[in-house]
Amino acid sequence: MAAKETKVLAIDIGSDSLKIAEFDYPAGGGIVLNDFAFRRFDGEDDEQGIAFYQLYHEILKEKKFTATQVTLTISGQASFSRLSKLPPLLGNKGAIQRIVEYEARQTVPYAMNEVVWDYQLISHSWEEKHEEEQEDGTVVEVADAQEEFEALFVAIKNDLVTRYTNIIEDSGKEIVSVEIAPVALYNAAKGGLQCGEDECVLLLNIGGKGSNLMIADHNRVFMRSIPIAGDAITNQVAKEYAISFNEAEELKMRHGFVALGGAYEEPESIVAATISKIARNVMTRLHGEVSRSINAWRAQHGGNVPTRVLLSGGGSVMTYITDFFQEKLRVPVDYLNTFGLITFSNRVDKNALQEVAPMFQELIGMSLHQIAECPIAISLIPRSILKQRELDSKKPYFYIAAAFLVICLSVFSFGVNRRFIFDKEQVDKVQASVDATNRQAATIRQLNDQFNAAKGRYDEMVNILNERSKWNDVIMHLQSIMPDTVWLTAVEGVGPVAAPQTTATDGFGGFGGGPAEPAGGFGGFGGFDGGAAPANVVQVVKKEFKPIDSINMTEITGLRLIGYWLKVGSEQAPLQRFIDSIGKSEFFELPQGDQEWKLVDNQTSHEYSNLGSFELTIKLKTPLKK
Repeated sequence: MAAKETKVLAIDIGSDSLKIAEFDYPAGGGIVLNDFAFRRFDGEDDEQGIAFYQLYHEILKEKKFTATQVTLTISGQASFSRLSKLPPLLGNKGAIQRIVEYEARQTVPYAMNEVVWDYQLISHSWEEKHEEEQEDGTVVEVADAQEEFEALFVAIKNDLVTRYTNIIEDSGKEIVSVEIAPVALYNAAKGGLQCGEDECVLLLNIGGKGSNLMIADHNRVFMRSIPIAGDAITNQVAKEYAISFNEAEELKMRHGFVALGGAYEEPESIVAATISKIARNVMTRLHGEVSRSINAWRAQHGGNVPTRVLLSGGGSVMTYITDFFQEKLRVPVDYLNTFGLITFSNRVDKNALQEVAPMFQELIGMSLHQIAECPIAISLIPRSILKQRELDSKKPYFYIAAAFLVICLSVFSFGVNRRFIFDKEQVDKVQASVDATNRQAATIRQLNDQFNAAKGRYDEMVNILNERSKWNDVIMHLQSIMPDTVWLTAVEGVGPVAAPQTTATDGFGGFGGGPAEPAGGFGGFGGFDGGAAPANVVQVVKKEFKPIDSINMTEITGLRLIGYWLKVGSEQAPLQRFIDSIGKSEFFELPQGDQEWKLVDNQTSHEYSNLGSFELTIKLKTPLKK
């Protein structure tokens, strides 16, 4: 399989150390180790994120790695794995997904939205033998092929993964794969042909804070994390001699080995003898967990007994450890060595690599992803990275869509601009016509105003002339309804005034004004005094008519008649006929309300005693303009 990239940076974050290696994939094939780095963590687990940040950037600065793509493994102690049998589903992937997810929900001790998880579907077949009787009566043994599906699923907390991936991505690298160390180790063993397809091999990685056990049974796999490893020996040594962890680790590396069972002579050094016994006790506990794991594999999954054991990890380098497990498990024990899969560049310090060789196997397993299809391909890339990749994969379509949008907007803008220019030209033409029309309309309005002013003056003059003719009609009509024995000495106009005048409070009082004009006169237009009436005067009063000043009068709403009548026969008959005629007139109406007639015999008032004088106020149905 051709290489996907020319360089990949493999990072293995163990429980107590950080390993980084840069692999190159030349065009001719193969894997070349360009350079590597190894550092131990000094902090506690809750400070490992800070320690990783510091060591990671320190290594990048020192080694000058140029690879931009990263494959990452995380310690198996931080993950959760389980192998589950599946019912015969005939390849129904949808049903398999639901069953595995259900199994994961039942087993993982965290909420599913808090973890990153994936699974590998593993199928294995075997022959089930039984006896069948033939037609001739003979019994023969027949083997039927059987197939079974298993799901190996792995889960790890999302915040634990992102703690490392965020740091790596912030340094300008791209995460291409994330897996756990046992899977990478299994792929390395299978890729290095140290686990054949026809055998069952036990892989035991003894680290610092924990051990990872894998059983490669033909094409099946079983994994388990065991919380017993090299640090357990160091802690016991530190407790035994009351020294620090680092001092105990140095003492273990210098004097430590696994004590042999049986009648063996103890070493001369008391320290070495003590450490060897501590190491044997710890390894005995580890062996107990390994034996229980093998028994679980056989009992629960029908697996085979391992025929070989391959050791790896920093805790497996202690002297006589292979002899110990060979004694306990009674099978050949050796070290896992997959360096035959790679070659080395001139930059690699082989002596330094030799010291960390047992801890380098996971890095080689990660390097195989670029050139081969690995037996187990479980991806634990965080959802945030997957979403970003999905977004990045859609970016070309977004750019194409954006380009088309820009083109469409440009065409639309060009069309709108051309339309705007055309519309502006039309608007300018129409505006010129509108301006000319407005100028003509202004001229017409000016002429119309002049016409209306002239018409107003004309109408005013016509109204004046009409009012003059109305006076004629009123006087002529008054003359026509007046009896021959009644005549007038004065006709005065009455009506409202522009300014209020002081009024009296009695019945007809308050109509003050100047003295009456001579007979037939119209001057003054004043009222008459509201005091005592002269003798032999008939008074008809109406409270509606107010006394006015003749100068301030705005219109004439009534007439005050002053005159005499001739006493012939019934003394008041001529005057009553006159009053009745006024009430029926189309020009006049009598005031409505109380009327009082008073005949006063006043011989001295007039030269002739057969004459009676009267004053009468009547209302015009249509007021006259003054």
